This record gives sequence, C-alpha cells and structure tokens, in this order.
Amino acid sequence: MIHNEPRIKNPIIRAVREQLEHRALWMYLLLDEARKKGYPTEDFAPEAIRRCGLYQGGSLNESGGGSLRDLRKKLFIKPAQWVFEMNVLRSEDDALDIDFHYCPLVKAWQKQGCSDEEIAQLCDTAMCGDAGIAESFGARLDLGTVIAKGGNCCQIRFRKNN
Repeated sequence: MIHNEPRIKNPIIRAVREQLEHRALWMYLLLDEARKKGYPTEDFAPEAIRRCGLYQGGSLNESGGGSLRDLRKKLFIKPAQWVFEMNVLRSEDDALDIDFHYCPLVKAWQKQGCSDEEIAQLCDTAMCGDAGIAESFGARLDLGTVIAKGGNCCQIRFRKNN
C-alpha cells in the first residue's frame, strides 16, 4: 500500500536521509520496547513528541510572533526541500502549504519490517512534533493525504489560528 521511493539520489542527500532514518529508528525501538513491557504508547508518546515540536518551534520562533512565511524560511529551506522532495505550494504569513513526496521516517520503519498499520500509527505519533511546531507559531497543522497511509504525498498545511 505504501509507496515511498526517492527520486533524488544525490549522495549528500542520501546521507542526510540516513540521519533522519536513524532518528525514526530510535523512536520505533523506544515505542516497541515500551509496548513489550505493557506500556500503552498512546498514553505518553504523542505528548512527548509534541513537546519536542514545541521546543523546536520555540527556537525557530524566538520573537513569538513569527509568521508562517518565517517558518518556511527557517525550517523548510532548500536542503530540507531536497531531502523530503518537497513542493512549497503556498507561503504566506497565515498559511503554509507543502507537499512532501518522500519520507525518510517511513523508509526507516519499512526497513524494520513494520506493517502498513504500524507505519500509519508511527506517523500519527511523529506528526505530533509538527503539530507542536505549528502551535509555537500560533497555528494548527492540517493534514491531507500522507505517504504512511498510502497517499502519493504528505499534504502538510499550516494555518494561523484566528
């Protein structure tokens, strides 16, 4: 069901992707060990990862009043666009629309042999970090299709709260 193959094969981009895969591997292994010990991961993982997003977002939005255009300029720069094969569709003060056509996190989970259902759950948890970043900018994260659930891309939409 999940199609997640990169088009960009540059060795430097590949090396950066491997670093992101390693981070996703940590997440998977931590949650897998928690599950093995009987800890319901949904009770702690989403909030912990949201806190990570809040921390990252706070660093990106030091003034506290940043626009979503500022978020794009600070986080979704050209190298990140190449790594995730992003298309920035809209970048305004109150709206940021990006389509991601490749996900190194999904690739890491695929390499571990995770089922499509597990990958979808891991993605939902990982996206809590992006929701935390949005929150740091006084915005919300709206998702359209996602690669982890069989979409041909991840439709990431940030919207300022009114």
